[in-house]
Amino acid sequence: MLGDIRQAKNVYIVCGYTDMRKGLNSLVPFVQQNFGIDPYSSSLFLFCGKRCDRLKALLWEPDGFVLLYKRLDNGRYQWPRNAREVKPLTWEQFTWLMQGLNIEQPRAIRPGRPKELV
Repeated sequence: MLGDIRQAKNVYIVCGYTDMRKGLNSLVPFVQQNFGIDPYSSSLFLFCGKRCDRLKALLWEPDGFVLLYKRLDNGRYQWPRNAREVKPLTWEQFTWLMQGLNIEQPRAIRPGRPKELV
């Protein structure tokens, strides 16, 4: 299989700047050494460079690593730059990020239950 990110058990965003010249041989040990997370755990790791218009995604599949690269034609990702840390994301936050929104939404409209009409 090639790059089905929905199989990932966890999604992590690597905050701060990542050198986008790095490939598999650099990103795998980077995750292990800096964050103590097993990159072979079927987790999706997201990296972003200084321009915020491109990202790399690292995912382990049963037969090897997949490295995905995406560059936006217009706009920028709302990437957290507060520190060199890794944050777990929900799939909802991942969707927000891919849509160009901030992962720290102050509130979201939640589906309500129908009210009785009087």
